[in-house]
Amino acid sequence: MRTWYHSWRAAIRIARRDALRAKGRSSLVLAMIALPIIGVSAADLTFRSSQLSPEQQLARDIGQADARLTDPLMGGVPLLQSPGNEYSSPEGDYENKPYPDGSTDVAKAVPQDARTLSDSLGRAKLRTEHGLLNTEIRELKAADSMVKGMMPLTGGRFPQKDHEVAATDYFLENSGLKVGSKLTARNLDREYTIVGSYELPGSLKTDQVNALPGALLAPLDKALDKAGLRPTHPDTSYLVEVEGGFTWNMVKEANAKGVTVDSRAVIMNPPADSEVPLFQKEDAQNYGLSPAADNATLAVIGTVVLLALLEICLLAGPAFAVGARRSRRQLGLVGANGGDRRHIRAIVLAGGLVIGVAAAVVGTLLGLLLTYALRPVLEDLVGERFGHFDVRPLELGAIALLAVVTGLLAALVPAISTSRQPVLASLTGRLGVRKSNRVLPVLGLIAVALGVAIALYGSLMSDQFLIVAGGSALAELGVVALTPALVGLFGRVGRFLPLAPRLALRDAVRNRGRTAPAVAAVLAAVAGTVAVATFAASDDAEIRSYYEARLPHGAVALGVDEVGGAREVPGLRSAVEKAFPVGVRADVDRLLVGDPGCTTYDGYGSDNPECGRYELITPRANECPLWVSDPKNPEADPADRFSKAERRKLTEDWRCKNTLGGGYAPLDVVVGDAKVLKVLGIEDAAAEKALADGKALVFDKRYAHGEDKLRIRMVTDLKAADKARAKSGTAPGEVKSFAMHRMKGGGQSYGVPVIMPPDAAEAAEVNTLPYGAYYSTDRMPSSEERQRLDSELSKTGVQVDLHIEEGYQSSNNVMMLALAVFAGLITIGAAGIATGLSQADAEADLKTLAAVGAPPRVRRTLSGFQCGVVATMGVVLGSAAGVLPSVGLRLSERRSEMQWFEDALAQGHGSIDDKPFVPIVVPWTTLALLLVAVPLGAALLAALVTRSRGALARRAAS
Repeated sequence: MRTWYHSWRAAIRIARRDALRAKGRSSLVLAMIALPIIGVSAADLTFRSSQLSPEQQLARDIGQADARLTDPLMGGVPLLQSPGNEYSSPEGDYENKPYPDGSTDVAKAVPQDARTLSDSLGRAKLRTEHGLLNTEIRELKAADSMVKGMMPLTGGRFPQKDHEVAATDYFLENSGLKVGSKLTARNLDREYTIVGSYELPGSLKTDQVNALPGALLAPLDKALDKAGLRPTHPDTSYLVEVEGGFTWNMVKEANAKGVTVDSRAVIMNPPADSEVPLFQKEDAQNYGLSPAADNATLAVIGTVVLLALLEICLLAGPAFAVGARRSRRQLGLVGANGGDRRHIRAIVLAGGLVIGVAAAVVGTLLGLLLTYALRPVLEDLVGERFGHFDVRPLELGAIALLAVVTGLLAALVPAISTSRQPVLASLTGRLGVRKSNRVLPVLGLIAVALGVAIALYGSLMSDQFLIVAGGSALAELGVVALTPALVGLFGRVGRFLPLAPRLALRDAVRNRGRTAPAVAAVLAAVAGTVAVATFAASDDAEIRSYYEARLPHGAVALGVDEVGGAREVPGLRSAVEKAFPVGVRADVDRLLVGDPGCTTYDGYGSDNPECGRYELITPRANECPLWVSDPKNPEADPADRFSKAERRKLTEDWRCKNTLGGGYAPLDVVVGDAKVLKVLGIEDAAAEKALADGKALVFDKRYAHGEDKLRIRMVTDLKAADKARAKSGTAPGEVKSFAMHRMKGGGQSYGVPVIMPPDAAEAAEVNTLPYGAYYSTDRMPSSEERQRLDSELSKTGVQVDLHIEEGYQSSNNVMMLALAVFAGLITIGAAGIATGLSQADAEADLKTLAAVGAPPRVRRTLSGFQCGVVATMGVVLGSAAGVLPSVGLRLSERRSEMQWFEDALAQGHGSIDDKPFVPIVVPWTTLALLLVAVPLGAALLAALVTRSRGALARRAAS
């Protein structure tokens, strides 16, 4: 025991001394190991600090109150809730009847003798220094002690009078206002003074203004109602303070009245599951992740961690080999003085231990300091305040231990190979000759074959992407194990190369012990980069194929569909025309059914009896049989009436296809003239003449009644229409007929079904409302022009739908460049380490060359080619190895989507035109950058940093 202790103590002392002597190499290895530790420890600290304790979460949600009572909008029916109010459901069975909906009076569930505060939330547009800002209005007596912790004050005070308000710091920053400024709301002739600022700890990026109950929302609703605009419809909950706390029985009593409760007492001391009625329901669900999902996540994380460890070990291993080579005389003296292989291994392993411990300490401390120093930045990035700076020693210790293990693993192979070096060879400086390992290539070949087989099985026979990922990882590890043998194969190319690269390649092949780890490190990094880049490029090509333009390239669409927005449309049309290089402006209106204050969306599911909608009527003969329900059995799937073969055949029927083509169009009927055709790029004299003659243009032939009629139903009774629709009946409403011209080749319409001239709508006595405009442009609007227009539009306070058709915009370009840079840095680092090791081995030969008169550039040239050779071998092997996982994953995805597509066709829920397109695209630009630029850059960099002249010294005797 004492012998073991003293030998390791001496080994650690020697390793520490060597590390201090070679500060550059030690710092490099320390940085490689410490950087991941910094990132992981910082991520752990950030994650743990952002997790709130129940007390901290309650302080943000209900302050110092005992409970918050909320309306879940279930019509006041009895309900069941979980103890923490994460989810709730009606108590009864609503499977065969309408799900409860509607508001209820929360105040009826407040216990007697309880003190309450109302907390109302609504939204309104407030005037700022820049225009109008859609802002959350909160009416709550924030100065009350019950609110403490919910809205920490950052300046001034909370409002005490009806004409005073406070605002979040985020609102003040966005609005350009400050404490002391005057604040007004749109459509309200009343001025408020900002007397304080506060923040919402759980939502720092929220525009919110606080006022006393009844001071802002009620007057604003009256003003909006007077102007014929929609009120704010605030949601009101109650903070409750009751003696003895709000117990679980009191929560169930409130649930019986249709109200949910966040109770401090229940959350801090939840009841047993057997006492929670919601958990006793047969259809109760666990909304958390399933164990299978958790296991899959852990498997992915574990694989990533193992591959990261492998990469660090492959990068750091050659550096330890450099140290061992430069200390071979010292290690030889240890052997000459009675030390055996065990002691030499201990000295080299101690080097990994010393660097690993130092990296653990430095990485953990820097992670702590950086997280603490950057806490405000991290909180702003996350969007919420940390509960406290949560340091968990066990977790940080485990992360630090990872650094120590990494250092030891990185030094393991150099320790074994150094210990096998003959003592005489170490003392004389001879490298000796060792036979290559024949077992490792065999194991690597088996791993590659098995990994490829698993990946192919996962791609072609299974839906589990983890099988593909696991097989690909195993195959990549096999390629890493095969690296020494593959390096040997590269040596056969040397006969075709000039002198300097031939010498560099011969040196790399003869010294595979130092070349193979560096090549494997480059291989692993490049393989991961190529895999991700290939998958991303393929996915990008798939998304591009599905992209549907809303307009011709460069065209602009303006739309306004909100209460009271129509009166702003003329000014908005002119603003766009002034800001952009407009060629043709085509004003468009929308059909109006009901009150002018109704939006298009109010025609679907609105409770406002003044609102309606219009429906394009499809003749029965033109309806897709797969979509037409049976009035006798409206709940049944219409496709069930047909056999699988009949359903498959019907998917090829023109009635069951999307005949429009193009992208999303917000209106079914666009009211406009022939200028709309010009903007859409439709050159059709007959269509222009039809519009001039007052005929509607119909692009979807399913709406054509005969050859010349279009019919539109004006639905004014929405409730009756919805009831009829539920029974597969016809909605009640007046039917308007219009003369029409059917367009050929509907793909040009960009999703617009019908264009109706204003004269046709007026002749049919159909009301219209200004909606927006289409514009063609002489060129794509610049960023400066867009910013100026955005500034002008924001001043109106109207929600504007402004679309500039730029075509498909890929988001992968930056990612591809980042991947290439990452792989390049790894490649240069690994190749540089291998080059340093080769220079340490060849120092005697280089000195001899200098002594016999070789030019100084020989050292630089040889160094550059040695680095380039390692980089080239790693990049070539990595590029080949990286294709397998991406191809496997894409094949698996293709198989899954095709199976879904075939099932959809068999059930009659799809169209034959919806066949999935899952391409496999090789990112040639990224590959070219890796295969050419990276090795060339590595070689040039190595040549530049290498000294031309080395110090002359006596060559060791043979």
